[in-house]
Amino acid sequence: MQATQASWPNGKKVAISVTVMFETWSDESQPTYSVQATSLKQGTVDHAAKAWSTYGGRVGVWRLINLLDKHQIPGTFFTNGRCAELYPDAVRQIVKSGHDLAAHSYTHDTILAYMDLDQQRATIRRSVDLLQDLTAHRVTGWGSPAVAFTPETAGFLAQEGLKWTCDVTYVDLPHRIRTAHGDIAGVPTTDFSDNRVLKANTWDLVDVYKGLIDYLREDEPMSMMTMVIHCQFGGRPLVSAAVNEILKYAKSFPDVWFTTHAELAEWALASERDEHTYQDRFFGQNAARLSAVR
Repeated sequence: MQATQASWPNGKKVAISVTVMFETWSDESQPTYSVQATSLKQGTVDHAAKAWSTYGGRVGVWRLINLLDKHQIPGTFFTNGRCAELYPDAVRQIVKSGHDLAAHSYTHDTILAYMDLDQQRATIRRSVDLLQDLTAHRVTGWGSPAVAFTPETAGFLAQEGLKWTCDVTYVDLPHRIRTAHGDIAGVPTTDFSDNRVLKANTWDLVDVYKGLIDYLREDEPMSMMTMVIHCQFGGRPLVSAAVNEILKYAKSFPDVWFTTHAELAEWALASERDEHTYQDRFFGQNAARLSAVR
């Protein structure tokens, strides 16, 4: 067994994909979290949480588009289909600014894991069509709200012509997912999104990502980092200031490649291997030598 010689374009060392979650909820629902320290008793309509969630479409998405445009960094915007109905100008601006547009179900509380197979297929198609019909931009990627996919989801995405999903929490690098309806790419998401500091020190976000960038550059010959920013939370000045600091820091290194999930998916699907495992990348040659000795 030999070590896999995978590499990013132009010899870059760290691939960074900035992903933005542009979400809304159904009329009868609201986020299960907010900035309020006190939760209302079960069965009470939380009007404050419902109002809080609309910040993403009213303000947050615009601030994050502007922030990425200022840094000339491409973003991947995971967008609920209903955002095309409620905030069409914002969805159009995502595409106009050159960012990638990915589907994120119809609303954030439209959860595939709760559906039968026909409902899953219909929800995927409806969500993609709403975005494509509004922008005339082809949608190639998908992210399930709450990463709540099913064993059939990847195949349904391939069946609908999509090329990748971010419902991936089990590998470090993009990889090929084989389904009965064709191959798609799985592009990893993050373990530490902006809402991890929802009721904590916002600057912890800066410390976490600066530390991660330093580690990846120093200790891994090829790596990937995903940032997840929510419009309703990360699109507020308090958090956007931290995101701005992270982006400035990452841009200071010439071996960082700012990319999109769509580009990472293309890399995975063009690879000769289905998956570039950590074992193969870091232990392949040693394993081959041990095998020869035996």
